Amino acid sequence: MSTSEKTGRGQPFHPIALILGTNEIASAIAAYLHHRGYGVVLSHDPIPPVIRRKMAFHDALFDEIIDIDGVGAVRADSGLEVQAGLARRNGVIITELGILDLMILRTLNILIDARMQKYQVTPDLRRLAHVTIGLGPGFTAENNCDIAIETRPGKAGRIIRSGATDAPDGAPDLLGTRGAERFVRSAFAGRWHSPLEIGTRIFKDFVVGHLGGDPIRAPFDGILRGVVRDGTEVPADVKLLEIDPRGRNAKFTGIDSRGHAIAKAVCNALSHIESGTEPPTSKRGRRLYLVR
Repeated sequence: MSTSEKTGRGQPFHPIALILGTNEIASAIAAYLHHRGYGVVLSHDPIPPVIRRKMAFHDALFDEIIDIDGVGAVRADSGLEVQAGLARRNGVIITELGILDLMILRTLNILIDARMQKYQVTPDLRRLAHVTIGLGPGFTAENNCDIAIETRPGKAGRIIRSGATDAPDGAPDLLGTRGAERFVRSAFAGRWHSPLEIGTRIFKDFVVGHLGGDPIRAPFDGILRGVVRDGTEVPADVKLLEIDPRGRNAKFTGIDSRGHAIAKAVCNALSHIESGTEPPTSKRGRRLYLVR
């Protein structure tokens, strides 16, 4: 079934995808689905804070103009504004409304949890939408989602129709020659302040910002790839910033290779459902359909 197939009333059928999260992975998926004709809503969750903001729709929540892969984002503060944005179809919708607020507006065809809350209790998404997809650690197809997608480096984009994604191991992929050390995490909860823009060249021990009254310094020379938005209240032990050591080859805007891989996997999984070739996803032989 094409996402632009006509309904019995002669109106085009545009399935709605709700994506939990406003980070770079959620945003890559949102851009891909928008290009495929889906109406897309991104629901913001404050944990963890978004740092790769030049690769995400996140700052549209603050009325900034954002473009990811030729797709813009429109902020919506109420259910009426969400519905109006979906009707206009001139970009994705981004909101602070939660899933319960959005579910009462209309039936969700697709629900994707892209919050990347690796160490949080993962909710059971099934039956909250016709098709549910969980990204990364904590998700098990047939248990708390219909389809799980791997996000771990080296496996990003692997589609799992039965079984669990890999557990988190705290070992991020290498960026140049740097791994976990390219991130600086919060030692305690507090308000974060930083005057720096993503893309700024900085040097080792340069003060990138302040958490509470404590200065937070760059761990080495490089390009500021990500940083929590100025004025954000952050919990303890979350990423505050990321340094890209690759100099002129630094990547801090648009969709990166990991984002492309995961977004393509989501689209591939949905293509099988749209065409009616998706295999049974449970021992009871339940099949997945994008119900109108």
